[in-house]
Amino acid sequence: MKQNKYDDPGFFANYSQMPRSTGGLNAAGEWQVFKALLPDLKDKNVLDLGCGFGWHCRYASEQQAKSVIGVDLSENMLKRARESSAEPAIEYLQLAIEDIDFAPGQFDVVISSLAFHYVENFNIVCKKVNHALQPGGSFVLSVEHPVFTALAAQDWYCDQDGNRLHWPVDGYQNEGQRIARFLDHDVIKYHRTLASYINSIIDAGFRITSISEPQPSKEILEAYPEMKDETRRPIFLLMAAEKINS
Repeated sequence: MKQNKYDDPGFFANYSQMPRSTGGLNAAGEWQVFKALLPDLKDKNVLDLGCGFGWHCRYASEQQAKSVIGVDLSENMLKRARESSAEPAIEYLQLAIEDIDFAPGQFDVVISSLAFHYVENFNIVCKKVNHALQPGGSFVLSVEHPVFTALAAQDWYCDQDGNRLHWPVDGYQNEGQRIARFLDHDVIKYHRTLASYINSIIDAGFRITSISEPQPSKEILEAYPEMKDETRRPIFLLMAAEKINS
C-alpha cells in the first residue's frame, strides 16, 4: 500500500509550516551538499521522484534543463508546485514512486530528496531508475539516515530536566516498517541499513561516486539556532551514482 499522508489536511497544514516548506532549498540544511552532488543540468532531461512542492524541479529548470518531470503521489503537493511556477519545461505527474514506468534511457539525471524512506521496495525503484536513465546517467538521492530511522521514536534520550543526553540507536539490523511520529501524526517509514541502501544501488547497475552525511552549515545554524543538535548525529544520508554503461 502506498502511503499518502500529504493529502491529509492536518498533516499537510503542519508540513506547510516547516522551514523547508516556506523557505525552500536555502532552508534545507542538506541542500548545499546535495547541490554539489548534482551534475551539470544544462540541456539535460531530469526526473525528480517525490518532488513535493517542486523546489528541485524549479532549480533544474533554472539551470536550463531541457525537460523536467516531477513525480509525487500527493495532489496537495502537486497543486502547490503548479501554483508556484508555470515554467513550460516542467511537467508534474501524480504517481507513486513505485509505479513509475518510463521509457528506456528517457532521462539523463534522476534525483530524489527525502522520499525513499517512505518506499517499501527500494531495490525495485533503483532498477526502474536505472532502466529510465541513459548509460552514464546520474542518480542523486537523499534519505533519512539509518541512524535516524532505526528506532521508530526518532527522538533524543533526555534527562529528567529535558536536556538531550544522546540519540539512541537500537534495532539497527531489523529492517522494515517503522511507525514514526512526525508533525503530530503517525507516519509509516521504512528503515534500511546503510549496507542495504548501498547494495541496492550497486545491484541495480550503478557505480556509487559519492556518499555524504552532512550537518547543517554555519549559515543554517545561524538562521535556525534550534537545529544546533543536528550536528550531534547524522540525520540525512546523501548518495550520488552513475549508471554503468552497458
